Amino acid sequence: MLIFRALVMFLVVAAALCFGFYAATGQQQYKRYGFIIIKWTLIAALVFFAVLFLERIV
Repeated sequence: MLIFRALVMFLVVAAALCFGFYAATGQQQYKRYGFIIIKWTLIAALVFFAVLFLERIV
């Protein structure tokens, strides 16, 4: 659980840095990287919570 929290926080900070670089430089690649990181972070979180939910049911 602690590893998952640390990983999620790392990914959120990485996405924030990407958006910060986009704001500073205006290069579209940083915005694209930020959205990709957020997308996969949300997908991983949904899968994680689905597994926790299924463990409670079973």
